[in-house]
Amino acid sequence: MAQGNQVDGPTAPDPVCSIVSAERPRQENQIVQMPTEFATDQWYVVASLDELGPEPLARTVCGRHVVLFRQTDGTVVALEDRCPHRGYPLSRGTVVGDQIQCGYHGLTFDGCGTCVWAPNQGTVPSKANVTRHVVHLTGPWVWLWVGDPAQPEVDKLPLVPWMSEPGWKVLTGMEPLAARYGTLVDNLLDLSHESYLHAGYIGTPEVATTPIETSVDEDTEVVSVRRRMKAVECPPFYSATTGLQTPIDRWQDIEYHPVGCYILHVRVAPAGIEPRPDGSDPRAAHLKVLYGITPSTRGTTLDFWALCRDFARDDEAVDDGMATMQTTVVLQDVDALDLLETRLAEMDEPPEVSLKIDAGGLAARRMIHAQIARNP
Repeated sequence: MAQGNQVDGPTAPDPVCSIVSAERPRQENQIVQMPTEFATDQWYVVASLDELGPEPLARTVCGRHVVLFRQTDGTVVALEDRCPHRGYPLSRGTVVGDQIQCGYHGLTFDGCGTCVWAPNQGTVPSKANVTRHVVHLTGPWVWLWVGDPAQPEVDKLPLVPWMSEPGWKVLTGMEPLAARYGTLVDNLLDLSHESYLHAGYIGTPEVATTPIETSVDEDTEVVSVRRRMKAVECPPFYSATTGLQTPIDRWQDIEYHPVGCYILHVRVAPAGIEPRPDGSDPRAAHLKVLYGITPSTRGTTLDFWALCRDFARDDEAVDDGMATMQTTVVLQDVDALDLLETRLAEMDEPPEVSLKIDAGGLAARRMIHAQIARNP
């Protein structure tokens, strides 16, 4: 017999929890599993030019081992990172003029991947040649075509004019992730995490509370997520670099080209200041935050970033401050996603609950799955 608030028999459910469960809103987005396969016939950022010195550079992109080096005229060469003789990585060899020499038995390859010399060999077998990968330079970034080298689709390269045009200052960096690329896609398509993970740098409460507008262009394969914040707090990332103070109007317009290119168009201005009717915007500061999302292996990713700004272009203090804060923010993401990967790896299909803020990320997942389905 029950006395007071006690219940005989099995423990009864907490009445408050029961009410919350009964009134839980219907999930807004159908779950789409995070992709784990690689989309080929794609361009991926493989390096920054400042990474290419006198030594070969080893990279793994979509499970493929690549060695990069620069020839004497500055040409960037990307070859299969495997000597056909006994499989030794060419990246452990030496750049000799315009060629690369294997560090195991000395086989030497030109910029086309042709083996031009082998020890004690009058005629070099044609099977000793290695695959040359197609690369494209955009400003400081080197893009690698992961597909048929004979049929690179240049029209699939995203347009990123701020990386090379006058009027913009560009800062770049890269951090390796011990996590699958899908975690980074989710992270970048849902910026509400800035309010919590990046508080004190780039995040303010308004990022999480401001509604987003999401759209998908199936023809161009672009996912867009827009967030417009009015009269909000100015975070240190901008107050320390633009001179603006609270309150500001802050725009975050995401333009994502799955899989490998993410562009965040940022506008910050004094509260109430709109662009002029002709489109000019002299009282605002503009920043293009780019990420090259490059799948390396099933559980690792190369996280390239670039900041392109149209303000304080000649101010070295702004360079240093912005690079320091951006690196801190990226490393906060790295720590979070590396931790997430350890949990994801424990389950074949981890259960998820998606919210309205995930609309862009789920649209990106669907598009990536469609790209994977078109793999040759």
